[in-house]
Amino acid sequence: MRSSPVKLKVVYRLIVDSFLAASCAAVLLRLGPAEIISCLRPVHLFSAAAAATVYLMLRPRAVYLVDYACFDTSPLLRIPMASFIEHTKHTPTMSERSVRFMSRLLARSGLGEETRLPEAHHFIPTHEYCTLENARTEFELVVFSAIDDLLVKTGVTADAIGVLVLNCSLFCPTPSLVDIIVNKYNLCCDIRSVNLSGMGCSAGLISVGLARNLLQVVPRGSHALVVSTETITPNYYVGNERAMLLPNCLFRVGGVAALLSTSPANARFRLKHVVRTFTGANDDNAYRCVFQEEDEQGNVGINLSKNLMAIAGASLQANITRMGPLVLPVSEQLLFALSFVARKALRGARIRPYIPDFSMAFKHLCIHAGGRAVIDELQKRLRLSDEQVEASRMTLHRFGNTSSSSPWYELAYVEAKGRMRKGHRVWMIGFGSGFKCNSVVWECIQPAARNIHGPWSTSIHRESLGSVVGYAVVQPNDSSSIPRINR
Repeated sequence: MRSSPVKLKVVYRLIVDSFLAASCAAVLLRLGPAEIISCLRPVHLFSAAAAATVYLMLRPRAVYLVDYACFDTSPLLRIPMASFIEHTKHTPTMSERSVRFMSRLLARSGLGEETRLPEAHHFIPTHEYCTLENARTEFELVVFSAIDDLLVKTGVTADAIGVLVLNCSLFCPTPSLVDIIVNKYNLCCDIRSVNLSGMGCSAGLISVGLARNLLQVVPRGSHALVVSTETITPNYYVGNERAMLLPNCLFRVGGVAALLSTSPANARFRLKHVVRTFTGANDDNAYRCVFQEEDEQGNVGINLSKNLMAIAGASLQANITRMGPLVLPVSEQLLFALSFVARKALRGARIRPYIPDFSMAFKHLCIHAGGRAVIDELQKRLRLSDEQVEASRMTLHRFGNTSSSSPWYELAYVEAKGRMRKGHRVWMIGFGSGFKCNSVVWECIQPAARNIHGPWSTSIHRESLGSVVGYAVVQPNDSSSIPRINR
């Protein structure tokens, strides 16, 4: 996280820039058109034309989202909680105490009875079927299905794709996952392909930023394919460390394929901003709060620290500090800046930080459905309404934690409900190991038709917060239901 002096400089610059801009505007308003024209000389006009030409040539190209396709999990068998617990009981290395802990965790996790796990998890004992071959099978089913749907929706041929960015944190075979896609779809031999691994649940938004940068150096109008997924099969934890049992309960199958381009033709969204925040540089607790390691028996798993929520909150605060000036109106920026300066100047006084009203900048929020605790924490910190976090809660209930692809399932939920309109802005927020908080902002150009096929096509008519039996919605000032990890 950035140090306090750096933050103070950012806030000071914001205040100074706002003052200078207001002063210049006032001076120009006092001058009439005749006075302004009389001050101009041919050399001024030539310099302005040259500067405008250079700016147009060097400015970053606008990037658009042509369309996206989430993997429809219906080909897989659902895994009710009772079935999941029954399979867990047949894992010989897991104790009865661990089974009871997982049962309690699932009961308050926010997951429903229709989440899906890969085929290997439907066999007993599960861990014996978590092989490399089955992992490849899961990856191919999820990714090939999503890409096929995307190519059909967009009408773009595979040979028109010049950039391929894929992220999958915990499954990294040889040949790489991008090689599997290139081989399957016979993509062009000079394609710029990148395989991201180990970057956690926020890697999907990192992939969008990377694809945007690569599109700046390829021919105009080129297409970039972004694929985000997590392969569950090889990551089944068979030990008894409680903090490492959580991923077994929360993660489910999911994936998305998105097509980006520098051409606005047939595009549905325009990419406005990508903001990345990394807090692990000077904070070892943040760096290790999501950590793959071995337990005392040598079983490999992901250890989720008990400080995860606090670290996620601090990371979000750092991300907001950078995002705010890009999207918020000047009035909200000034209130946020004054609050920040007051808290630093009056350290002894208890001054609550000012939380900007992000509804003034965004119509829809797609918060990573990492778990019920994550959604509760963000709702509380950002003072969001139940409607603003509905897409995240319903995605967690219907699909579970699908890692880096979860914000896309939430976007699909908003569109399936018919709530997207031209000009609406969407804020995607993702959290990942390291620890990272990343944001992407989209502006809708063309809403999708409500009757399109997608991951919600068979269930959207019955999905709402009120329809989730036994799911008590947490108010922003209520943190009592956030799960605690007892080490």
